Amino acid sequence: MTTTGEVAAELTLRSTAGRVALAATVAASGMAALDATVVNVAVPHIGRDLHTGVTALQWVLTSYLLTLASLILLAGALADRFGRRRMFILGTAWFVGASLLCGLAPSIELLIAARVLQGMGGALLTPGSLAIIQASFRPADRAAAVGAWSGLGGMAGAIGPFVGGAIVDGPGWRWAFLLNVPVGGIVIACARAAVPETRDHHVAGRLDVGGAGYAVVGLAALTWALTEAGPRGWRDVTVVAAAVLGLAAMAGFVAHIRRTPNALVPPSLFRDRTFTVVNVGTFFLYASLGLTFFLVAYELQVAAGWSALRAGTALLPATVLMLLLSAHSGAVAARIGPKWPLAAGPLFAAAGLLLMTRIGPHPRWFSDVLPGAALLGVGLVMFVAPLTATMMAAADADHVSIASGVNNAVARAAGLVGLAVIPVASGLVSAHGGGRVTHDFRVALVIAAVVSALASPVFLVGLGPRRDRPSPLTRVHCAVDGPPLQPHPRRCSAALRPGRGPRPPVRQLWRSTRQ
Repeated sequence: MTTTGEVAAELTLRSTAGRVALAATVAASGMAALDATVVNVAVPHIGRDLHTGVTALQWVLTSYLLTLASLILLAGALADRFGRRRMFILGTAWFVGASLLCGLAPSIELLIAARVLQGMGGALLTPGSLAIIQASFRPADRAAAVGAWSGLGGMAGAIGPFVGGAIVDGPGWRWAFLLNVPVGGIVIACARAAVPETRDHHVAGRLDVGGAGYAVVGLAALTWALTEAGPRGWRDVTVVAAAVLGLAAMAGFVAHIRRTPNALVPPSLFRDRTFTVVNVGTFFLYASLGLTFFLVAYELQVAAGWSALRAGTALLPATVLMLLLSAHSGAVAARIGPKWPLAAGPLFAAAGLLLMTRIGPHPRWFSDVLPGAALLGVGLVMFVAPLTATMMAAADADHVSIASGVNNAVARAAGLVGLAVIPVASGLVSAHGGGRVTHDFRVALVIAAVVSALASPVFLVGLGPRRDRPSPLTRVHCAVDGPPLQPHPRRCSAALRPGRGPRPPVRQLWRSTRQ
């Protein structure tokens, strides 16, 4: 991988430029992760301040996921073609500008529009942070840099509920967005000072803008129909029209990628049974998980009257378990094969969701929240790392990066569908009063548990006998909106130690910086 000139990009972790570049990528990905955490916690406060109901609050979450899920693959292609540093800085600036609009929005309509723009910036920003490390650091330091990116990003996810709750309870939910402005400014300054420009000089053919267009229209129309079906009903002409348009656009997307030489999603990926099975299972899992943290935070604040900080940190055990045990889970799956961890993990997660139906108007954290949060965390630990490793191993060497992007986009689209469908199906969108909110919250959790459990037979029946699977490099992962975007294994093979997998990321960074 080369820069725009003829000199290879050779950043080192021991150099000032290398550490500044690493800080920029970690801060950018942490900013996006923290924003997602804070918005889940802030939704009830947004509803009270802007005088709106659950349906509009759904759009605060889904509008961001919509543009992120539909544009993340196109954004990765743009970065490879026009420069990763350029797209990273553009995405950060775009994200910061949209965050400023979110923080200043005087109405729910303008907030939703700003969240759409924020999702566009996130799509440019998300794949760029890791791609910069892959392309800019010398091979000897690349594994440690990716490990630090993963480990420090995991810590950002772990502290997110504390920071988010404190912000919402303190200066207010608007500052959850406004704080992105100075952080983004620091990221841009660091990137301009230390990150070299890199691009893929082997890219050929035209960008598949048409494929991205089909995806945006299809996801937007279907999301609108599914969300508005609750208050309007399925007999409403606009709901039916939106559903038909969405289905037609998604059919057009499938037909488009089958006949386009440089399609956004190469259809050849799905000829591998394992790849297809993993993505079907991913859809069920993240349709359930993408909704859970929103549901619990909403119930604890609206029905139980908890503060944003208490509600935001209620499910912290699940995140802590992911932070501490995800690396070990990846190593176990590499030894015994991914089939059984992937089949068992969704069942543990579903059991955790069912246990959390104990949460009511007067919950006790130790008895009503902690058991379910712990079981949910065990489920996440069991399937997140093996899922990503299995998906990557199923793709051929030339399509590993795009395969990872597809899996990430599937997960985010699943979260989008879950947020649109389950609150409507449970009746939560029209619930008023603590008792009704609690009842519909419990129904929503049961539906989410069933959806999560559906992934288990998909993996159990769909995956074949044990095959050798590589351990994923970025295995410390605390986000619930999608699986981690993984680096190309051929470029980071130095991180893998035979039979044991990579060292824990933060410890690896510490050792590398002392050499």
